[in-house]
Amino acid sequence: MAMASPVPETPGPDWPVIALVASAGGVEATSAVVAGLPASLPAAVLVLVHQSPDRASLLAEILARRAALPVSDAEDGTRLAPGRILVAPAAHHMLVTPDGILALIASGPAPPSRPSADLLLTTLAVAMRDRAVAVVLSGGGRDGATGATAVHAFGGMVLATDEPSSAVFSMPSATIERDDTVDHVVGLDDVAGLLVGLATAPRLSPG
Repeated sequence: MAMASPVPETPGPDWPVIALVASAGGVEATSAVVAGLPASLPAAVLVLVHQSPDRASLLAEILARRAALPVSDAEDGTRLAPGRILVAPAAHHMLVTPDGILALIASGPAPPSRPSADLLLTTLAVAMRDRAVAVVLSGGGRDGATGATAVHAFGGMVLATDEPSSAVFSMPSATIERDDTVDHVVGLDDVAGLLVGLATAPRLSPG
């Protein structure tokens, strides 16, 4: 009996899934982006910021104060749906399955960036194909660059913030350095407006 392919033949939902990934300076950066997203946004939003797994995260609570969309911590087995923001918990990596369901796995000691932006973006790319949108915000290190490359390769859209508007430019810079990976390099204040335009377009098209 032939085994089914883990990669869907067509994108699951007919609406975008936006992933905001960040590290140092990420609380402020993600707060600024979600504050500009309307309650009517026809997209699911995932937020991942590197955090210590040893402390309770208040990120969802912080974002909820500024967001028009409902915000909650992600839970294992949650099915993605438009019009809500789900936040990666500090002690778990967050992955997207080909069925559009979130899977959480204990982060453990590796990879060193926790939660991992690369793991989230890579699984998002495979699951959502041209409905995936990766946004690499402020942060140190290179986490997210490999995952963003996967998003681009599967037909999705990649945004990165420019140096003047990034509190720490390492993560955006590492992504921008990848040849032909980033579709838009923008100021932080312009990210939300661009995401709204992408989410309401008939179909995502890089460039």
